[in-house]
Amino acid sequence: MNRLLKITLAIILIVIAFFTFKIIGPATKKTEDGFLYVKTGTTMPELKQQLVSENILGSLTWFNIAEKFLSFDKVKPGKYTIDGGMSVLTLLRMLRNGSQTPVHFVVTKIRTKEQLAARMAKAFEFDSTTAIGYLNNSDSLNKYGLDTNTVMAAVLPLTYENKWNTTPGIVFEKFYTAYKIFWTEERKQKAQQKELTPVQAITLASIVDEETNASKEKGVIASAYLNRIKKGMPLQADPTVKFALKDFSIKRVLFKHLSTPSPYNTYRNKGLPPGPICTPQQATIDSVLNAPETAYIYFVASPAFDGTHIFSTNYQDHLKLAKAYQEALNERFGKIEPPQQ
Repeated sequence: MNRLLKITLAIILIVIAFFTFKIIGPATKKTEDGFLYVKTGTTMPELKQQLVSENILGSLTWFNIAEKFLSFDKVKPGKYTIDGGMSVLTLLRMLRNGSQTPVHFVVTKIRTKEQLAARMAKAFEFDSTTAIGYLNNSDSLNKYGLDTNTVMAAVLPLTYENKWNTTPGIVFEKFYTAYKIFWTEERKQKAQQKELTPVQAITLASIVDEETNASKEKGVIASAYLNRIKKGMPLQADPTVKFALKDFSIKRVLFKHLSTPSPYNTYRNKGLPPGPICTPQQATIDSVLNAPETAYIYFVASPAFDGTHIFSTNYQDHLKLAKAYQEALNERFGKIEPPQQ
């Protein structure tokens, strides 16, 4: 009897050990990018099928058994990290609790709403059509004091944390919160002293950011543009022409480009364009706010092609400098022949 009891107990222990191993032992395989994306509206059968079809689990046998013990009956959408060798128990707890991995959405230089919408669609569950629909919806933007032209002013180059199954509105709320934090009273006062609103300061910074990567001269370029505005002169900023054409591959802005009909073309229109032409660096915005007082009106890229500019206070000097730069361009890239009459 004792022998039979021992054998029975041994069998029971082996069964328990086997059961335990299958539940808490390694069971999952890592997905290609390390994540499981559970879409909104996914049913339990669909989730199980997804776990198998994406080869996260070899079968559902132990998942189904453990599911009953954990009372897992409601699917929570989200982005979940899947490590190779996760246990069925860990996987179930993560999915039941909705312990999804946050998305760290990184904004660098983005030029258009369409580019932002495409980037958002790659990072979150919603598609680019939904994203651009929000960014083009005046009713959505009115509460922020923004419109479809100025909306990009609220998108600062930062990292924003959101859930994968969020909405464009919630993502934009994060943008705007960071924007409000950036605009301290000190920065607002500096903008006011320059006769700029926060949106106008960012718009000018976006042009400066597209003009140069040389940090030391960003404030000087901003000063030259501010001087043009004060004199009622058009900004004549080449980057705004590229934005108007939506062609950022243009290396040399030619006379044929300058006639482009667009409110963003600062050769045809005086003052600042109706909104930013990119998401400028915060340092560039500060360069605008701290722009020195200068008499500069004109500037032209250095013929040394070192990324810097040469500044002047009068048109005659500017013409000489511009001619020297054009000659350097022709020498490097070849002369552009004028169109035949």
